Formats: sequence, C-alpha cells, structure tokens
Amino acid sequence: MSTESPITGRPVPGRPCSVANALQVVGEKWALLVLREVFLGNRRFDRIAENTGAPRDILTTRLRSLENAGVLVREPYQERPVRYEYRLTQSGRDLQPVLHALRTWGDRWAAIETPLVIRHHDHPLVAGTICVTCGEPVHNRDLAVESRAPGWTQQGRVPVDS
Repeated sequence: MSTESPITGRPVPGRPCSVANALQVVGEKWALLVLREVFLGNRRFDRIAENTGAPRDILTTRLRSLENAGVLVREPYQERPVRYEYRLTQSGRDLQPVLHALRTWGDRWAAIETPLVIRHHDHPLVAGTICVTCGEPVHNRDLAVESRAPGWTQQGRVPVDS
C-alpha cells in the first residue's frame, strides 16, 4: 500500500511520512547539489552545471522538477536572448538546515581534505538540533514519537484482522 505525495502526486510506498514525501522532491543527488549551488549564490544554468558536474539533460530535468515542486523559481536576467536564473522560494530557503546537516555529517564521516567552510559570526557553522522552546540540544533518547497515520504505530503497520 502506498500514499500519494502532496507535492509530486507520485505514489510513496511504505509508511506515510513527511520524510518520504520530501525525498520525492529532493532525494536525488543532483537536486541537492543544485540547491547547494543556489544557496552559494550560483543561480545560472552554466555555473550550476559546471559546479555540480551534472549532465546538462539531467540538470535541466532536475531544475524543472524543483521548479514544479515550488522549491525554485526561474526568472529572466537577460532579454536578448532571453536567459534565466534560478532563485529559491521560501520552500527552497527552508531546506537550508538540511544542506547544513548533510555538510556537517559529510565533514565528519565523508571528509575531504579541503571542505567547504560556512561561517556565522566568524565561527564555522555546525548543524545541530536545538529545541526552540528551551534552547537545549535535542537527542534521540529525549524524543517521543506519535504516529498519526491511520493503521500505523511507531513500530510499523498495524496488522489487519481477517
């Protein structure tokens, strides 16, 4: 049994979950690398292609899917010939912590010699999860999970009596 993603309209198998729905939009490597480049201020197709290494046909498809999902918007920057650049929508800007988390994880577990350093107040930015109410770091052991999808618990699908 699968549910349909509210963003893409495609079936999402398994547990009804926002993570699965989000992956329908950004769960492919080229999508995340496109977002990295746009976050870094590289908004034009040629620069995105060069910096991601994505084949042009795949990049075109990925940009279109991110546009259709409302993550990016394409805006003209030149009249003759018409040329476009890609800008983040609010939905796209809300993905910033996801990219910071992936970068932080990659710096620790998939390190390269010269990682990209993002700074805030002249300090390297490291992603983490902080409770917005109390300001304390959040750990998995401190979380409670409530499944609201009918027929599902935290452990999985509830067996149907025959």
